[in-house]
Amino acid sequence: MCLVKREEHKLKQTSFIFHMMANVRAHFCFLLSFTTFLNLISCHNLPETHVALFIFGDSLFDPGNNNYINTTFDFQANFWPYGETFFKYPTGRFSDGRLIPDFIAQFAGLPIIPTYLQPGNHKFTDGVNFASGGAGALVESHQGFVVDLETQIKYFKKVEKSLRQELGDAEAKKLLSRAVYLISIGGNDYLTRNSSASDEEFAFMVLGNLTVALKEVYKKGGRKFGFPNMMPLGCLPYLKAKAGGSCIDEVTAIAKLHNGELPKTLNQLDNQLEGFKYAYFNFYKSVNERLNNPSKYGFKDATRACCGSGLLGGVYSCGGKRGITEFHLCENPGEYFFFDSYHPSEKAYQQFAELIWAGTTDIVWPYNLKTLFEA
Repeated sequence: MCLVKREEHKLKQTSFIFHMMANVRAHFCFLLSFTTFLNLISCHNLPETHVALFIFGDSLFDPGNNNYINTTFDFQANFWPYGETFFKYPTGRFSDGRLIPDFIAQFAGLPIIPTYLQPGNHKFTDGVNFASGGAGALVESHQGFVVDLETQIKYFKKVEKSLRQELGDAEAKKLLSRAVYLISIGGNDYLTRNSSASDEEFAFMVLGNLTVALKEVYKKGGRKFGFPNMMPLGCLPYLKAKAGGSCIDEVTAIAKLHNGELPKTLNQLDNQLEGFKYAYFNFYKSVNERLNNPSKYGFKDATRACCGSGLLGGVYSCGGKRGITEFHLCENPGEYFFFDSYHPSEKAYQQFAELIWAGTTDIVWPYNLKTLFEA
């Protein structure tokens, strides 16, 4: 009898030990799973100082989105000699090298911001670039050949949704509110203007569409913005060549009109939208200073395009794929203010980026981009 009870007691002890071991194993597995879960979450917790960069606009900011749309070579720069200075291959940027946003990303400690339309899996936590060469604030500007501002905003909303799915609502909201939004738009609207509206009415249409776009970004969390104003459009080599070598004052006049109204528009938004901050860069003044006194800024020539043909290189033939195969190419693009008939060289872009990044209030106000990134 005692022997049987002893055996039963042993069985109970063994069963208890196995039960305890199973519990320990279960708790251990749970801890492992929970730790893994925490690690997954922590991967999405970005540093408190992280500031993303989102970019909208036209060829001044396009890093190659137009490589991936059904368009013509007039609106693409994915062929030699574009990109020859820095990248050593054509990226789709309308210059010999980097553009303003590329330098801003560098100054901010970010990688080069990728194109939105490039195929593949994107991570948007550093930002993304929606700009499209030839795009305008008005849908009608080069319609069917470019990604207009309204469509760029639709793409941004998709990115916002993707960030919320990846990071969660709170983290995505924080990222979008800390981010800086760079926008260059309007030049193509004025250059391709086909409207019976007066200059004032037309400028208000452009600025009206820009305002709608800014409010959409604001709704999704955007608070910090950067804007270059219009350069003296009538002094582009393309237009000067058409006028026999002189700037076309009527075209520059509407750029001046735009530049007079844009600060008023931004000031209104500042009053209407809580937390709205911006850097307004006097691109017009910066370009004019270099056109009038190129040697002061390290340029040998601010009249002719480095790459093109005809008078002043004003024929838009750089690369030989836009209907005219012959073109000339200078030896050193850094000596030229203009790389092609419409667009500045990398050297010029770097100077502008330095000004909008850290310039004083005589050239960028009420904030510069460095201040916005640190805010």
